[in-house]
Amino acid sequence: MTTAVAARTVFSHPVHILAFGFGSGLVPKAPGTFGTLAAIPFFLLLSNLNLGAYLLVCLLVSAVGVYICGESSRLLKVHDHPGIVWDEFAGFLITMAGFAATWQNVLAGFILFRLLDILKPWPIKWADKQVSGGLGIMLDDILAGALAWVGVYGLNSL
Repeated sequence: MTTAVAARTVFSHPVHILAFGFGSGLVPKAPGTFGTLAAIPFFLLLSNLNLGAYLLVCLLVSAVGVYICGESSRLLKVHDHPGIVWDEFAGFLITMAGFAATWQNVLAGFILFRLLDILKPWPIKWADKQVSGGLGIMLDDILAGALAWVGVYGLNSL
């Protein structure tokens, strides 16, 4: 069973602040969903970047996330604590790459990303089970984001 993490623990260390999505991961039920909701304003702030700059931000968020999630997990002594939601931030940003910041795109991206992150079809489930550490925490959400991107692209092509 995963242990609850006190807000004072999360807000006492910069790695935890980031890993717990600025506190959004502290929500006791569905922290991944709340972490994804917290990622929406960041997408909106970044949505006016040109595609190259946006993709660079996605790469940086993902690369730094390997360290952030791994270190937070190590400090908490819990692998992939449900409250660690930086991976949801990265996955949602990947989902939204290149799409206009319309409510339709945001809603579609949110729903598709959450469904894929929860259901974990192959290869997401494989990555979740086979890759450990910070990379393992990040990789399944990166893959979910990439697959959700395909879905949003498909919806935009209709």
